[in-house]
Amino acid sequence: MSVVNISCYKFVALADREALQADLAARCLGLRLKGTILLAPEGINVFLAGARAAIDAMVAHLRSDPRFADLQPKESLSAEPPFKRMRVRLKKEIITMKHPLIRPEAGRAPSVAAATLKRWLDRGCDDAGRPLVMLDTRNDYEVAAGTFEHAVDYGIGVFSEFPPRLAEHRADYAGKTVVSFCTGGIRCEKAAIHMKAVGIEHVYQLEGGILKYFEEVGGAHYRGDCFVFDEREAVGADLQPAAGRVHR
Repeated sequence: MSVVNISCYKFVALADREALQADLAARCLGLRLKGTILLAPEGINVFLAGARAAIDAMVAHLRSDPRFADLQPKESLSAEPPFKRMRVRLKKEIITMKHPLIRPEAGRAPSVAAATLKRWLDRGCDDAGRPLVMLDTRNDYEVAAGTFEHAVDYGIGVFSEFPPRLAEHRADYAGKTVVSFCTGGIRCEKAAIHMKAVGIEHVYQLEGGILKYFEEVGGAHYRGDCFVFDEREAVGADLQPAAGRVHR
């Protein structure tokens, strides 16, 4: 497999989105990359595929901007690019929650690393002995492809449905530790910030999402595949395209 696929994001204030759009579009075109980059006032979200040298050059270019210096892309391989074209798009939010009081770029929610989460799941509780709840913040068709054992999900169709559904169940989390998770970290980060804002005390986001968990500890405590938003549709715990296809 010769195509390198990366995904990464960062919540950071971007006031020069049009200029950044032109620069990144030209750079990606020159490197013959395919995929999508989203730019919003709240940050950047990147999905790219291409040759190793081209991907490395693009990551180096992104990191040359001090705002993106700490980007840590998640990688997987495929035989063909899972995107048909290259787009750099301007958006109101890099992940739409429709909750204007949420400002992730102002500070992150606490995160838990994959290895620590696996240890908690092995034990059934966190290091303080609190019961552990895995909260899937993804949409229903993504959850259908696979999720963590015994995870809670709200059957939402779009992420903007998450805040009102959480409000209905907020009392369920009293005295428990909640770990929000998603594909690559972006939705579970917003979700965790929102949960802290509405008074849920012990909240963590899974650092890097399911894909980082697969990369670091494999598929322990996870059942099925992970839905991805490209032509692969899903990847397994080995980060290879899933044998069976899932459909929205």
